[in-house]
Amino acid sequence: MSKKLCQYNPVDIERYLRETEYTPPFPPGSDRAAWMKLAENLGIEKVKSIFTQAEKDAATPIPPLPASLFLECKRTGQREGYQVPRSARRTMLRSLVFAECLEYSGRFLDPILDLAWAILEESSWDLPAHQLELTDFEHHIIDLGAASTALDLAELDSLLGPVLDSRLGMRIRYEINQRIFIPYLTRHDHWWMYRTEVRDVNNWTAVCTAGVVGSALYLEKDLSRLAEIIARGIRSMDDYLATFDRDGGSTEGPGYWGYGFGFYVVLAHLLEHRTNGKINLFAPEKIHKIAQFPLRTNLSPQVWVNFSDCDRNFTFNAALLAFLARRLDIPALMALAQTQPEHEKRQELAWGLRFMFWMPDQTPLPPFVSARHDWYPEMTWMFSRYDPENPDALSMAVKGGHNAEMHNQNDVGNIIVHLNQESLIADVGRGRYTLQYFGPQRYEFFANSSLGHSVPLPAGFMQKAGREYCAQVLLHESTTESDTLVLEMKNAYPSEAGLSSLQRKVVFHREAPTGWIELEDSFEYTSGSGIFETALTTFSEVDLGENGLLIKGTRGNLRIGYDPAAVQVRVDLYEDVDLSDGLKEVRRIVFEIPEPAHTGKIRLEIVPV
Repeated sequence: MSKKLCQYNPVDIERYLRETEYTPPFPPGSDRAAWMKLAENLGIEKVKSIFTQAEKDAATPIPPLPASLFLECKRTGQREGYQVPRSARRTMLRSLVFAECLEYSGRFLDPILDLAWAILEESSWDLPAHQLELTDFEHHIIDLGAASTALDLAELDSLLGPVLDSRLGMRIRYEINQRIFIPYLTRHDHWWMYRTEVRDVNNWTAVCTAGVVGSALYLEKDLSRLAEIIARGIRSMDDYLATFDRDGGSTEGPGYWGYGFGFYVVLAHLLEHRTNGKINLFAPEKIHKIAQFPLRTNLSPQVWVNFSDCDRNFTFNAALLAFLARRLDIPALMALAQTQPEHEKRQELAWGLRFMFWMPDQTPLPPFVSARHDWYPEMTWMFSRYDPENPDALSMAVKGGHNAEMHNQNDVGNIIVHLNQESLIADVGRGRYTLQYFGPQRYEFFANSSLGHSVPLPAGFMQKAGREYCAQVLLHESTTESDTLVLEMKNAYPSEAGLSSLQRKVVFHREAPTGWIELEDSFEYTSGSGIFETALTTFSEVDLGENGLLIKGTRGNLRIGYDPAAVQVRVDLYEDVDLSDGLKEVRRIVFEIPEPAHTGKIRLEIVPV
């Protein structure tokens, strides 16, 4: 099979559609045997909680979404004022739909009708951060919110359309056609559709494409038009897959893997079902590697690396992992799925439906065990673990890469050190998303600047954003005794820093009883002398007492060894850093050459104690 998905053309796609009788991919509410069986699988307590929430939502007034609230993002840069009630509407719809499908008595139909009608009456389904202005009805924008809403409404119609007011189904089809299908087929200004010379794609491509094509698979009766929508979508998914490196890694990190690749899987399943397997987006060999990304990027149970704009604390969608485990025959993903809670953060009806019908196997599996070493050569991400079977053992992640990655932060050379299931040397994670966070001031935010990462500052200069600001791999090797990565990082900094070389060497030593990490930064200026410092970022307390430098975690400590005759140490406290999970204190442990020098090095020994 071709490595490209775009081998599928509209003529063949239309033929596949005509050769396959349409059946819904999930049982409609009228299929009582299927929903009664589902209720049995869910269990009494889960079903009871669904009804309790639905009864509460049925009695709750629909949250208002006035125009002035939509404009709050444009006026202040804040997103939550509109997004919170907008999300609440969709969360309420989800619980009401599932309760009606499980009971099928009609008592939730009017609240469903009211909520769905209110969503249809929203002038825009877009998120304000992606549109800013009030809706231009002659130029609908398709963003993450609009595409996901279209899929939710299409699946609502599939589940309960025949028992809801018939005009609701007509309105759903009219609005999705006007807001989604017509703009998709007639315009090329949707930046996320294809890679271009001036812009790459990211998770948006998978999420938006799944919403557009997925809703069309449910609603579009003109098979020629549907084939054209599918063909465009498959071409977009080719570009999305190209964002992964050859080993299946994504610079957006595991959190956005769950979002973007999750919707790739949603669409792949819908297409495979609709064409009786003739369109198979699971076929490329690369898919099997991409699916294993969560298995290769963990630091300890329930903790994953969080480079770039990845949240520090997140869980994977158990339904997604379980589906991939079955579809691609990767048992370790099922073991991981069994440890994940129901994915409460993402409240779309679509994912709730899949959680019910793709739930993990009930028979417990042994926990998956990571490798001692994982390496993504194109992204330049290295993972080292002292004892993968011991969840408290020392582990490490380090990256090279460049500063134009997806959801980029200026973090070439960044390192995370993890002990006792806690990142004591931490990537502080993403900042709170605001309009300014994605604007010209992006790299003025502490979390996005190299000041907010465990990287050097030569001559007082921070790294800059751009593809040319990058690292070169000088050495990578892995043995039973150690893992080593050596990066040349001079190009990550502006020419004004005056570097002829800045090498970072990281060695993960597996010496008993706990292992330890060697971190060495060597610099040389082109001419003259300059100051030089390197730093470690942490959320933990730092002790500079008589026993040496300690990073004090909740369950263990790291001792940082250095040469006090060659290096001065200070701890800079950054208060009220505005991160995705609230205001935090961050400590930046600074190791500085005391006098300007033409060449030199700072060597640290990081040892569990």
